[in-house]
Amino acid sequence: MHFGSLPYKTKQFFFVLIKLSIVVGAFYFIYQKLVKNEDLDFYQFLVFLRENDAFSPKNACFLLFLTFFNWFFEILKWKTLVTHIKKISFKNALEQSLGALTASLFTPNRIGEYGAKAIYYGASKRKQVMLLNLISNMMQMTVTVILGIIGLSLMHSKYNLDINYFKVSRFIVLIIIVGIFTALGLKQNRFKIKGFSIERLKSFLNKLPVKIHITAFGLSVLRYLIFSFQFYFLLQIFGINVSYFNGMIVITTMYLLASVIPSIFIFDVIIKGSVAVYLFAIVGVNEFTSLCIVTIMWLLNFVIPSVFGSYYVLNFNFPKTKSY
Repeated sequence: MHFGSLPYKTKQFFFVLIKLSIVVGAFYFIYQKLVKNEDLDFYQFLVFLRENDAFSPKNACFLLFLTFFNWFFEILKWKTLVTHIKKISFKNALEQSLGALTASLFTPNRIGEYGAKAIYYGASKRKQVMLLNLISNMMQMTVTVILGIIGLSLMHSKYNLDINYFKVSRFIVLIIIVGIFTALGLKQNRFKIKGFSIERLKSFLNKLPVKIHITAFGLSVLRYLIFSFQFYFLLQIFGINVSYFNGMIVITTMYLLASVIPSIFIFDVIIKGSVAVYLFAIVGVNEFTSLCIVTIMWLLNFVIPSVFGSYYVLNFNFPKTKSY
């Protein structure tokens, strides 16, 4: 039976069931990552937090304050980008950003975020919304790569990283090969990113006002500075005596490596944990502390916002007009 031929009440029942499934799936995913984590014992983690005097209410409030502004700038960035096709309020941007986070939390590479945001709009605007979301993610990745390369260069010169140059050279050759095929794809307009041709993406980017480009990129930089400082602040809370400059060298390198390692989002916490353990061991941070900090960062910047986002998922209704 076609879904469109079902009675209204039956459609509503299935719609509610889907929303409940998304929220339950998100919470189950969070539970699995915390309680069933093989790298970090959850109960040992809780005991460590309770016994750590540095983790005071004052510090906790400051960490939440940083989380608030991290997501404030992300929501503002989304509002800025969407203005190109439809003016929305900050409240609408908040609902779409947090709702999409919850809906995409357990999807590979958070791919569900594209569809989750697009569904807030009429069919005529959904492809444009998906392109805007792609641009938003590309801007954030650009900031991560630029600052990460700087951090990696400084870390290599400062700590004399043991780098296997044979493996690095193989990686560079692979990048060159991929670059050649990409260039050929660009020339023939066959290359696609997340289902969109490069030609279409370039055309859409050119139509996007310069002011929106600059504002959105600036907000991406602000977000990066906030959550990277949040990571550094956690290092200080746990008694790691490292200067801000040296700490940021490792943090920017960590985010770069964790971003470029091929993965699906389900294993994102594990990958960031593994990279953090390796890099912070160089500056004298033990494995348990590194894993604790990565877990807290995940709780602050993904779990807590997704809990609020679950409210928007449960209260979601399809747009009444085709223009929105």
